Amino acid sequence: MLSGLLLLQAAAIAFAWDTFVVPHTLGDDTPGLLALVTNHSSNATILFDKGKTYNIFTAIKFPVLTNVEIRIEGNLTYPTNISQIQAVVGGSGFPGAWFTFSGGNNVTLRGSTDPKWGWVDGHGQAWWDAVQQVNRPHGWAFSHITNGVIRDMKIWKPVAWNFATSGSVNVRAFNNLIMAVSDTSSFPFNTDGFSAGGTNLLFENNHIVNGDDCLTVGNGAHNITWRNSYCEGGHGLSIGSLGSGGSVADVTNVFIEKTTMKSTLYGARFKSWTGGNGLARNVTWKDITFIDVPFPIYVTQNYWDQGVGPRPNNTNTLNNTHIQDFLFQNFVGVIRDKPYVEGSCVSDPCWYAVANATGREVAILDLYPGTASNVVAKDIFATTETLRPVAVMCNSTTVTNDVGFKCWDGAFIRTKAGL
Repeated sequence: MLSGLLLLQAAAIAFAWDTFVVPHTLGDDTPGLLALVTNHSSNATILFDKGKTYNIFTAIKFPVLTNVEIRIEGNLTYPTNISQIQAVVGGSGFPGAWFTFSGGNNVTLRGSTDPKWGWVDGHGQAWWDAVQQVNRPHGWAFSHITNGVIRDMKIWKPVAWNFATSGSVNVRAFNNLIMAVSDTSSFPFNTDGFSAGGTNLLFENNHIVNGDDCLTVGNGAHNITWRNSYCEGGHGLSIGSLGSGGSVADVTNVFIEKTTMKSTLYGARFKSWTGGNGLARNVTWKDITFIDVPFPIYVTQNYWDQGVGPRPNNTNTLNNTHIQDFLFQNFVGVIRDKPYVEGSCVSDPCWYAVANATGREVAILDLYPGTASNVVAKDIFATTETLRPVAVMCNSTTVTNDVGFKCWDGAFIRTKAGL
């Protein structure tokens, strides 16, 4: 009798899931969306209907959700007026992103596989052309979600940052498309693809064309996997930046594999601020194809922000952000060694310039003594566009292990650990 009752209850729960269509008006559709999701914050699909373009003219903060799918089969549009968005972002009630998830369990954000529908249009081109970087909105804060999915999302010309998963646990993000590509000579500043924060996160089969990190793994991230993806035009597959303002960093167990990097500034990158603290441990980049990439492997403990002033004087500065068990394996591709100016350059020299570099370096290890252990580059196969010899930069006084190549500022010479 009890087992039969439980089965009936389970069946009732299964059939209690309902779909609710977001109302569409000639004006701002955000109030209707907020009312709908507030009234149906559990066991529901919130559907943006195919064939409609919804006006998301103000930022929205979703309530805590349980067993909810936000499904975008119609198109969504930001305001086209820059000052209108700036007023929202600069207001005291701005939740932190244009779409902010405040927490929940079993939450899905789902786009559409229809090539004409399911797009989120940020109208970022006008921002990029105007080099307007004041009060830019983050896109989607998929924050504090346990058991979440981000799938089939299509983002067109976002103003700036795209997806962030701060504080989330057990999230899978797959089959997403981000197109932050400029039609003019302007650069899509800070259009980061995925900012990974949280625990047990899987990113796979994503296609990103943008103007900043394709992936950035932030402080407090643990057990992160990224694979089978494509990145173009941005700043690479990054850990950090870590240790800003002397804060303590904590990143462990990151596995990045099977990704093509085309015309990105970096391939694999680690960046921590001078004077930072903490530890990044057990990080692997594997099976990376790079095409037209100036810095395929770049590790620095001297990260700085060009937006706040000139490069700091690091003489006699200690760095306590340690790195341990870093592996770069099976990197194959072509280094961009012809003269160029990357679109994010706004300083002279450019913020990414490396003193005394030849432009032919497949790997640069910019470390402090006593801060790195077991850093290895293995199975590295690179050529340059000009067919000049491949080089490396590495200070032998900062490492104690065989890094897989002769640690010096000179030609790339593979050593035992690199075979």
